[in-house]
Amino acid sequence: MSDVYDLHIDTDVTVQLSDCCREDAQAVFEVLDHTYQVEDTTAPGPKAATGPAPTVWMATFDTAGGRHEETPPVRLSSMVGATLTGGYQAVGEVEKVLARNFAIQSLQAVSGDQETEARILLASR
Repeated sequence: MSDVYDLHIDTDVTVQLSDCCREDAQAVFEVLDHTYQVEDTTAPGPKAATGPAPTVWMATFDTAGGRHEETPPVRLSSMVGATLTGGYQAVGEVEKVLARNFAIQSLQAVSGDQETEARILLASR
């Protein structure tokens, strides 16, 4: 196996959620967790915050692995801004999973040589 395959460069997608509460971030990450393997996470923390609340929740998912379980549509308390960063195919797959569970609106896509960044809004259906 090559080093590139071992590092999952083409299959990892970093998901950043902003402008949302802890519960909404957890709901989105649970949908992705039922589909993909979590590589790294800065998921919603303790319920009682001692300082200012975080404004961005972040996790990295390996789209090559995971359980690929179906989940019922999830209710969000408000719209959630999501930024997906990774390889073109991997980001597209994550967008499809999110579209099965949420109403999504594409805001912007920034393409690079090896990666893309997609900015979307998620809402309850």
